[in-house]
Amino acid sequence: MQIAKDRVVSIHYTLKNDAGTVIDSSEGAEPLVYLHGAQNIIPGLEKALEGKVADDALQVSIDPTEAYGEYKKALTQVVPSSMFQGVETIEVGMEFQAQTDQGMEVIRIADVDGDNITIDGNHPLAGERLHFDVAIAEVREASEDELQHGHVHSEGCQH
Repeated sequence: MQIAKDRVVSIHYTLKNDAGTVIDSSEGAEPLVYLHGAQNIIPGLEKALEGKVADDALQVSIDPTEAYGEYKKALTQVVPSSMFQGVETIEVGMEFQAQTDQGMEVIRIADVDGDNITIDGNHPLAGERLHFDVAIAEVREASEDELQHGHVHSEGCQH
C-alpha cells in the first residue's frame, strides 16, 4: 500500500542538521506514527514520503520553508523579568506558553541579562535545513475515528 492522504504511516527516522549533528531519532524506540495529509509532520517530509511503501528507505533534505520556516528576528524581543511572576529562576532554554494575537504560542528564553529577558517565538529549528534518513515500517488505512480526529489513535488514546 502506498503512502497517500488519509493513510496511517509508521516510520523510523534520524534527523540531522547541516553540521551532521543528530537532532532526533527513533532508533531503539517505537516508530513515529502519523496520519498522512493531516499536517502531523513537516510539509517537506510529508511530500517526500508521498507514494512510498513499507520497507522503502530514503534520505531527504528539507529547506526551512518546507520545515519550520525561516528564522524571524521580529519574533524576538527583550522583556523585563517581572513578566515571569512566580518563576524563581529564569534560564536560557526554558519554554513558556504565551497568549498572542495569533493565539497560544510557545516562547523560549533566548538570553538572560540581569532583569532583561530575551524571548524567542521562533521554533527551535526555524531557519535550519533538515536532513532525514527514513525507513518506512508500515502503511495502513486510517480508521473513521482517526480521520474524524485528524490524528492516529494509539493504545490508551481516549476521545
